[in-house]
Amino acid sequence: MAAEGERWVGLAVDFSEGSRAALQWAADNLLRSGDNLLLLHVLKDPDYEQGETLLWEASGSPLIPLSEFSHPSVAKKYGVKPDAETLDMLNTIAKQKEVSVVSKVLFGDPREKLCQAIHDMPISCLVIGSRGLGKLKRVLLGSVSDYVVNNAACPVTVVKPASTHA
Repeated sequence: MAAEGERWVGLAVDFSEGSRAALQWAADNLLRSGDNLLLLHVLKDPDYEQGETLLWEASGSPLIPLSEFSHPSVAKKYGVKPDAETLDMLNTIAKQKEVSVVSKVLFGDPREKLCQAIHDMPISCLVIGSRGLGKLKRVLLGSVSDYVVNNAACPVTVVKPASTHA
């Protein structure tokens, strides 16, 4: 998938405030011209009424270019609900930074699927947002970012949304 010298930066996205903060951090601190930005979106409870979901449950969707991912019918096909703010940020970053943006939709446990994607694809590093859970909620609910940091086969940067710093 990657030619010699190509850099693939992974970004875990769930279209939340934390996800947008991670995207902005990657744009400001990591992405450079010629990079490939791979958006990894995991659906924990996929809609099995969509026939394609069954086909891609194990491996995830094919790579979806940003121009297609932004189209409502394509997003619906994969059961994804991207918000306008994130799509606008992605389109702006793609143009300004001259990066190629593609998405991959995965199905299952976000912790396991993100680590599997890192293992299966030539990702140089992963940026992931934090929901800003307190210590007790993190213990009870489990933290995707904690799990990925401890189990990923590449460097992982966890970005907290600005509101959790206050």
